Amino acid sequence: MPNQRQLAEDVILRLRQAGREAYLAGGCVRDLLLGRPARDWDVATAATPDEVLALWPDALTVGKAFGVVVVRDGAVQVEVATFRAESGYADGRHPDAVTFTTAEADARRRDFTVNAMFLDPATGEVRDTVGGRDDLARRLIRAVGDPRDRFAEDHLRMLRAVRFTAELDFEIDPATADAIRDLAPRIESISGERVSAELGKILTTHPRGRRRGMELADDLGLLAVLLPEIDAMHGTEQPPEYHPEGDVFVHTLLCLAHLREPTVELALAALLHDVGKPPTCRMRKGRLTFYGHAKLGEEMAGEVCRRLRLSTFARRRVKWLVRRHMTLANWPELRTAKLKRLFAEPGLEELAELWRADCLASGGTAEGYEALMARYRVAREETVRPEPLITGRDLIAMGLEPGPHFGPILDAVYDAQLEGKVTTRQEARARAREEVEEQSGASNEQP
Repeated sequence: MPNQRQLAEDVILRLRQAGREAYLAGGCVRDLLLGRPARDWDVATAATPDEVLALWPDALTVGKAFGVVVVRDGAVQVEVATFRAESGYADGRHPDAVTFTTAEADARRRDFTVNAMFLDPATGEVRDTVGGRDDLARRLIRAVGDPRDRFAEDHLRMLRAVRFTAELDFEIDPATADAIRDLAPRIESISGERVSAELGKILTTHPRGRRRGMELADDLGLLAVLLPEIDAMHGTEQPPEYHPEGDVFVHTLLCLAHLREPTVELALAALLHDVGKPPTCRMRKGRLTFYGHAKLGEEMAGEVCRRLRLSTFARRRVKWLVRRHMTLANWPELRTAKLKRLFAEPGLEELAELWRADCLASGGTAEGYEALMARYRVAREETVRPEPLITGRDLIAMGLEPGPHFGPILDAVYDAQLEGKVTTRQEARARAREEVEEQSGASNEQP
């Protein structure tokens, strides 16, 4: 089975044998010229969708109305797009009309010059009619033609400009940047799924790119529209003895940059971990406090995830990380049972990485993190969370009536089991009886 590049080149060869012009197009050309690994291998051709389908009858036709079909070879797929011109973007995302045209006209309707070049894989010749190669040399992201026209056609391109600038470590063309500032409010019309996909790529690119991408989104006015909760961090001061780096916004971007190869969920949690600080900021007895910011932050993070249309898993993971982001600060003081329960949490390693980045962003060190992970590695070699020695059925067998009091009893017994204080079912039952007597004694005490 070929890889995607091989399939794309095979498609081009076969189209040319059929007498139709065809090239590699878009991001793969840009990445090849930069010497970067290419992710998406797309083909642009003069062949119409029907002509492509005549050669590959089993191709997918989902995008046929826009001149795009997907050629498949097993699990490998390549988009094959007919050279086209577009007009009328009523929804600010999709063209109302598509007409088939030439390679030169196709290049003019693309987003940025560095993405609007074509490459002949047989000769290595680059077909560039928009100045893309010069902009690569200048390390510049510049819209094709009039940037306002390009962004009016597809509002998401404004966020993509930020993403490419961050990923490639380029600069953004001044005229392109000015157009984004003027049109930034329109990004609100783009669906949460589309925004989430671009934002996720910004947040998980290289460390410098993550910070730079968010700073650029802020400077261009996109952040205030898409994530007003993050924009609100500006000017929210923090106690300098704990946060010498500055306000909450500065700290958040530093935390994001300190993450090592984060998932989207972890990166988003880093971006949102202190989102509850601006609304909870109070001056008490001469010092700044943020009481309850983690709990409120969890709620606010949930709302952001809802707007971004994240999956249920992603939403829950982000909320959990935000709610628990300060939990590990005092881990040496936790009882063995509490620590083992913590180690058994599915997101523990991400939570620890968030804590590490948070510490470094505050001018601290990673020593606490290293000590925790050393303890965690030892614990993983043991049985971190054994099966409970007794369950609710055992309590019923002991003659207890089922009810909410079962929870505290079983928790107390299980904690004793994790700490090695009970090791058999008989000892566990005895510990349960002690807990029942303690609860009974507490309930009989007079106020």
